[in-house]
Amino acid sequence: MTINEAVTRILIVDDDKEFVQLIDEFLTAEGGFAVTARHDGEAGVAAALDGSFDVIVLDVGMPRLNGFEALKLIRQQSSTPVIMLTARGDDIDRILGLEIGADDYVPKPCNLRELTARIRAILRRAQTTEAVEETGLTVGDLRIEPGSHSVFCGDTLVALTGAEFLVLETLVQAAGEVVDKNTIMRSALGRRSGPFDRSVDVHVAHLRKKLGPLPNGQQRIKTVRGRGYLYVA
Repeated sequence: MTINEAVTRILIVDDDKEFVQLIDEFLTAEGGFAVTARHDGEAGVAAALDGSFDVIVLDVGMPRLNGFEALKLIRQQSSTPVIMLTARGDDIDRILGLEIGADDYVPKPCNLRELTARIRAILRRAQTTEAVEETGLTVGDLRIEPGSHSVFCGDTLVALTGAEFLVLETLVQAAGEVVDKNTIMRSALGRRSGPFDRSVDVHVAHLRKKLGPLPNGQQRIKTVRGRGYLYVA
């Protein structure tokens, strides 16, 4: 699906009904969006796993199941991109959301244009990935197949979130070279890095844990202090 060819289905899970109504009206006015709303974590998980959505917007503070608990359950069965709504200035919520498997976050109270821009950025990244031929990219024991969004370490299929996949792809495409955080943010996450934004660091930490070291025991993704990250060729 491309952004302009079909209606984009958005699931919003937030107990603030007035805020959800504002988002619904704003996205409807933008055109091309169909919004489904749920107002507690349990209902949100059920909708996420039952429906076919392009993006899920998930608030952290909700009754019955909070956003983190809901995200854990969603990630057990779905790789649909998730944007977390977190308390403004609460770095702990942001980092925890990314660690559980969120693709991006927006602090509340949020600017509706910013939220829409984040949604569109996720859709563009998904569209670009779908358009890439499945020729594959291999570095050492790692093989990336962009067309199917698959990553193999040796013969083992490694489960990655959408954001983790794009961060890894950005690093592997420049294997042996240092990639700065701003480049990773723009290429993989579709936005600029803020002075206290640790999104890239969290995604890289996940990749290190999921992929493990190289066969020779060396670290697969190296930190180059003050510059960025390097995938070892």
